[in-house]
This record gives sequence, structure tokens and C-alpha cells, in this order.
Amino acid sequence: MAPPHMASVPAALRRAATLARWYPAAMFSSGIVPENKPILVRDFVRSALYDPNHGYFSKRSGPVGVLDSSIRFNQLDGRSAYMQYLDKLYKKHDIAWFTPVELFKPWYAYAIAASILRTANLSVPLKIYEIGGGSGTCAKCILDYMMLNAPPKVYNTMKYISVEISSSLAEKQLETVGEVRSHLSKFMVECRDATDRAGWGRKDPRPCWVLMLEVLDNLPHDLVYSPDQVSPWMEVWIEKVNGSSQGSEVYKPLQDPLVSRCVEITGINEEKVSVRDKLSLAAKGVVSKVFPKPRRAWLPTGCLKILDTLHQALPSMSLIASDFSYLPDVSIPGDRAPLVSSKKDGRTLDHRNYLEAQGDADIFFPTDFWLLEKIDHDCSGFSKQQKNPGAFKPVKTRRTIILDSAAFMEEFGLPLKTRTKDGYNPLLDDFRNTKFYLSVPTHNKK
Repeated sequence: MAPPHMASVPAALRRAATLARWYPAAMFSSGIVPENKPILVRDFVRSALYDPNHGYFSKRSGPVGVLDSSIRFNQLDGRSAYMQYLDKLYKKHDIAWFTPVELFKPWYAYAIAASILRTANLSVPLKIYEIGGGSGTCAKCILDYMMLNAPPKVYNTMKYISVEISSSLAEKQLETVGEVRSHLSKFMVECRDATDRAGWGRKDPRPCWVLMLEVLDNLPHDLVYSPDQVSPWMEVWIEKVNGSSQGSEVYKPLQDPLVSRCVEITGINEEKVSVRDKLSLAAKGVVSKVFPKPRRAWLPTGCLKILDTLHQALPSMSLIASDFSYLPDVSIPGDRAPLVSSKKDGRTLDHRNYLEAQGDADIFFPTDFWLLEKIDHDCSGFSKQQKNPGAFKPVKTRRTIILDSAAFMEEFGLPLKTRTKDGYNPLLDDFRNTKFYLSVPTHNKK
């Protein structure tokens, strides 16, 4: 993942990357793109990040760091002192970055635990799933909070399940949570892919919570392309060129079900237009022939897939997701384009071409939280109901809210705990490009 706050992202001026079809600089290893077989962009991203032999997260021994102890913010003078302290931590641990839950432990996780405790139905045993639990810091801190603040029955009967695809991280999570012996009877790790519906077993209608902290930014995305302002969107596929190491994009009509569904949810292919809009489109058609302006849009198909799976397996789940709402200095073209960066000799290099990610670079996407909300409602069945109107007006089965991280922390957390001597608060001040998404079921049935 990329550094967690704007101050950590290089701010050098960059030109926008070209929209050319060919990418001579893209060097493919056999593990990223197979010979004589085009793949969708999401499969390229998945392989570049997660391939057991070639993937970024598989190659790196520790892309995410673990602090030996909590930072004592009230002993730091201000922003300058904090940044110097942070720089020393990165050099000491030699890792890509620290997650917010790690930098601000235990307070970040405590705020999440407080939000759960405030809204959970405590008449039934509390059950929490965490997708991609990292080093286990969030799990341990939430269990700590419940042990200290929840009614004894809640802590004694609760279950915390980490769904982790990495076996090494699964072991680390057990080690971290095991620092408090009583937690181990409440905690378990399921080492599997959270997007695989079969891994969840039979549908569980009981209430539960699902946490996804900085997960959406590294989920596979697809890419669609249009050569001008009015032509239909096309899927982007990746293929090798004549068996060489050079790669190219191939454009095909929309045919993949996941891509087509995501295009439909985003509304970028909307055909319902007024007479005035038709005249405007006609004018655009003339202009596009003279001055064609290629369009690109990145689609969170990985997010769509995991939410589809979660709603099918856990229809009564409450969801808390946090991530980056925008990324500065992105030079890769397209709506919701990722930041692709690698680290060499302690220096961060931002790439202008996503195809340069060959297992040595992170591919890090911003989250469009309003699109996330639309996807969530669609996966819960609301959008399908709208398209099949009956005698009754369709109703939403989810109640959702999007909060800036600062607003979430001020509502549920203890902001004073992360404030320095002069009043500077890195959790509130440096994470302005992050948000929280909360989604809970209503009593409305499908």
C-alpha cells in the first residue's frame, strides 16, 4: 500500500501519461501475463499484487510495519517533531508504510470498537469478521476495548474471525492477539480468499459486523476505454506482443459480466437522454470526429465481487470500511486511476504506466465512496427492485453514511490521545483524504 497520508506521497510535478495503445516500456514476466492469452486488467492487477511467485505482496517480507509500542503523541512538540519521529520509524523498520490502525494504536481501533458497541444488538452474541487483518493489531485492540468497556457477557461470548489470504500474516495475527491469553478463545483466523463464496459456507442470517480497513485500495480493478467523447465503452485486455516482452492493450466490446454490471452501476453508459441532450450529443459527435478525446474509467470490480459475496453469505451484516477517497499526484490517466509506486534504495518512484507494475510496485486505488454506496445497495438487491417496479415503491435494505475520518474519530474516538503539545493532531490533520463508510441493515426485507 501507499503511504497513509498526503505528506508521505511525493509531490514532484509530473506530466499526464499518454493514452497510447502501445506500452514499449512494459516488461512482462511470464508470471504476470501468460503467453498467447489476453487477460483482463483486473487479472493483471491481481497477479502483479498477489501472485505467490511474482506478486508485490508475496515478494516483500514486510510491506506493512508493526510498531514495538504506541506513539506517545502528547510528548511530541508538533508536526515537525512528529514527521521526524515517523521518518526514524520508517528507516528503523525498513518497510513500505504503517497503517493508520498501527500508527494510532490503540486509539484508531478503539474508535471502531466504540462505534460497534454503540450500535450493535447486544442481545445476541457479538460476531466480527475482519477482511485482511494485517498484523492483527486491529483485532487485538478491539478485543482489548471490549474486555475493558463492554459488559462481561459481550466479551465472554463474542467471536472475532479474521479472513486472511496470507498464511504468514495469519500466523502473525495469532501471535499478536495471543499477547492477551483470554483473547485466544474468542479469536480465529480463516486463511482463505474472502471473495470466494464457497469459503463462507452456508448463508448465515444472524447479525454480524464486517471490517475492511484499507482493503478496497488494493482490490483488483478493471479498465474501460473509449476513443472519443461519444463512442461506446470497451473493455481493456492485456496481451503480449508476438511473444516479446512488450505489452499492449487490446480493446473489446463490453462482454464480461462483472465489467458490464459495474458499468451499469456507475451509470457511465446511460442511454436515457432528453431531446436537448440528444442535440448536445449530436454536437459532441461532430466535435469528437474533429477533436477526438479518448476516455478511460477504472472500475472497482474487485469491490463489487467481494460485496456481492458478503451480501450473499451474510445478509444481515453491518459493514465498516475505511480507505483513501483521493490520491494526490496520480499521473496514470482515467477516472479513479491508481497510484503505482515502487521503492528502491529508500526512495519512492511513481510510475506513469500501470503496466510497469511487475511485482515490484504497489498498485493503489482511491475509493469513490459514493460509488461504493451504489455498489453496496446494488449487491443488497435494491437496484434490482427498482428495475422491476410493482405495486409498491421499492425500499432500501441498507442504511448508510459516509464520514470523513476526522468526523468519525470525533464522534466515536478520543482525539485528545493523538494530539501533540501544540495542538497538531496527525490523525485529524493528515488524513483528510480518507473516509469511513458505515452500512447497516434496515428492517426492510427484499
